[in-house]
Amino acid sequence: MARSRFIYSLKEVASMIGENLELIEEVTANSDNIAEGELVYVRDGTEDGTKGLTENGIDDLQSLLADIRTWDGGIRQLLVDEQCDPEMIDRVMVDEVTRVP
Repeated sequence: MARSRFIYSLKEVASMIGENLELIEEVTANSDNIAEGELVYVRDGTEDGTKGLTENGIDDLQSLLADIRTWDGGIRQLLVDEQCDPEMIDRVMVDEVTRVP
């Protein structure tokens, strides 16, 4: 498969695929969740830079999120297991309820 020439910021990915940005940030915090080379770090002049995904990385993310939604407890359980802030979990779960599959 040809290498993707485009990198999409996580904010752009969230908009493109209709997912909560905080959820995407949490899932991509563990680089093992996305195939090697599909999650990249971009220097943007800030201390931490920003993360981006290739087109294949976006596909990986969508597949992973679809899979997580089939688990017992789904997205909420993932966020609880990752010890996320309860207020963040609530924000993500509001988007889950209104999400169109």
